[in-house]
Amino acid sequence: MADALVEALPRMARHQGRTVVVKFGGNAMVDDGLKAAFAQDILCLRQCGLNPVVVHGGGPQINAQLQRLGLESRFESGLRVTTDETMEVVRMVLAGQVQRELVGLLNAYGPHAVGLTGEDARLMTAVKRYARRDGRSVDIGRVGGIAHVDAGIVQDLVDSGRIPVISSIARPEDHKDAAEGGVFNVNADTAAAALAAALGAEMLLILTDVAGLYRNWPHSDEVIARLTAGELARLLPGLAAGMVPKMEGCLYAVNNGVRSARVVDGRVEHSVLLQILTDEGVGTVVVPDDGAGAGAERATA
Repeated sequence: MADALVEALPRMARHQGRTVVVKFGGNAMVDDGLKAAFAQDILCLRQCGLNPVVVHGGGPQINAQLQRLGLESRFESGLRVTTDETMEVVRMVLAGQVQRELVGLLNAYGPHAVGLTGEDARLMTAVKRYARRDGRSVDIGRVGGIAHVDAGIVQDLVDSGRIPVISSIARPEDHKDAAEGGVFNVNADTAAAALAAALGAEMLLILTDVAGLYRNWPHSDEVIARLTAGELARLLPGLAAGMVPKMEGCLYAVNNGVRSARVVDGRVEHSVLLQILTDEGVGTVVVPDDGAGAGAERATA
C-alpha cells in the first residue's frame, strides 16, 4: 500500500488542478461493485487535487427499458436508431435513472456531485447525424452530432469544487427546432470528447467493455498500448462498428487540445485510478502527433 502511494505522488503533482473528463459506460454501469468502485475513483481524484467531470451513457438500461415496453433496440454504425418514442425512453433513463444513481453514489460521501444534461443552459447543441452503410447515409432518427459546447456552467461547477455528472442529450442547434421541443440523443463518447476539448481537459478517459483497441482483431487479442493521432486516423476505416465512436472521440479530443485520450477497461475494478495514478494502466492511449506512437498499422477492432 505504501509503495502504491509513493508511486502515485509524482502523478498527483503532475495532474494537480487539471481537468479529467471520464465517460462512464459498459459493464461498470450495471455491476454494483464496479459502480461503487467507479464512484470511489472519482472522489479520490477530486481529493487528490484533480477536477473530474463525468459524462455518461446508459445503453444497458435503455435496452432493458425498451424491452419492457416492447420497443426495438437497433443500431447502425455503432449508433442507436432513435425514433421519437425511443427518444422519450432515452431521456427518461439517462436523466431520471442513470444520472440520479451515479450522483447518489458520489454524494454518499458529501455534497460533491451535481447532475446536468446537455440541454441545461444549452450546454450542448446538436445537428442531426446520419449513420453510414455501404457508403450511403442512413437516417437513424433523433440522433445528433455535437454542433457547439458552451462549457461555462460545467467550469463554474468545477471551480466551486463540484463534480459535474452529465447526460448525453442535446438541444438542436437550430432555434426553431429547439422551440418545438425536439432533443437529440448524442453518443456519450462523442459528447465526452467534445466537452473535454471545450474544457481544455488534460485527459479524456472512455470506459468500455474491452481491454482496449486490439491489433488485428479478431485474429489477435493483443492490445495496442499507444497510438498517435495520425496512426489512429489511418486505422479508423477498418475498425469494428462498436469501437468507431470511441476512437473517433479519442481522435477528436487529441486533435483539439486534450493532451491524451484513453480507452480503459471498465471491467477492471478501480481502472480509473490505475490509469491515472499508477504504472498499471489498462487500455489504449492516444496522443497528439507530436507524441510517441506505437507503430500500430494493423489494428482492426
